[in-house]
Amino acid sequence: MMNFTKMHGLGNDFIVIAGERELPVNVAELAVNKCNRYFGIGADGLVFILPSDVADFRMRIINSDGSEAEQCGNAIRCAAKYIYDNGLTDKDELTIETIGAGAQAVQLQVSDGKVRQVRVDMGEPILNGLQVPTTVDAERVVEHPIEVDGREFRFTAVSMGNPHCVIYVDDAANFDLATWGPKLETHPMFPRKINVEFATVTSRQHAEMRVWERGAGPTLACGTGACATVVSTVLSGLTDRTAVVTLKGGDLTIEWNEADNHVYMTGPAAEVFRGEW
Repeated sequence: MMNFTKMHGLGNDFIVIAGERELPVNVAELAVNKCNRYFGIGADGLVFILPSDVADFRMRIINSDGSEAEQCGNAIRCAAKYIYDNGLTDKDELTIETIGAGAQAVQLQVSDGKVRQVRVDMGEPILNGLQVPTTVDAERVVEHPIEVDGREFRFTAVSMGNPHCVIYVDDAANFDLATWGPKLETHPMFPRKINVEFATVTSRQHAEMRVWERGAGPTLACGTGACATVVSTVLSGLTDRTAVVTLKGGDLTIEWNEADNHVYMTGPAAEVFRGEW
């Protein structure tokens, strides 16, 4: 018997599991079965909260297709809320280890004994084209051309511990995500596939974004994608270093701090229900 908690960060939803010491041997199969929205619990991925030798806790994320994600901004907020709300810590500042971005510092905004907002130090963005990774050998890949099925886009490449390409469009909210997202995700220019953000900048402090997530498809929100979007808009001179990113599931506040070069993400997380399988 395994206990789980269904949680979400702005609609990007996860099955959160704590109490294990390592991932189950059949974790990929578990993810595919349990994340199925018709025959399982339904989620964008499994999140395991595990012991860590270098941080307060360790987080592993298995996407709904069974692949593992290096990092996920919405998942880390859910994990932080679960840890505090369930009495695994009484600290309002802690560190959570990820496989793609190392140990990340988390600040909890608590009221009435529950976490309401989570601020995460997402670390420094990786901008080198080969390190993101892309096949473009450049220190920064900003608005670089890419062709898909005869249509040219221009993307900015950013890694937040996982790879992203940000593409500016006239109307992100109504963009044809289902057609272009999977084609860009698997484009040969991205050797480990990629998360694709379609963004529309509306002011110096605001952008709208829709995301096609590698291994999960369209999701209502992507925390690392929101971070990558603001890094991209700053590099293109379109926004200030602090901006609100509106996703289908709600808003995240993103700051790319000039002093330490770190990106900070602030947003909510919520519990939906609990169960066991």
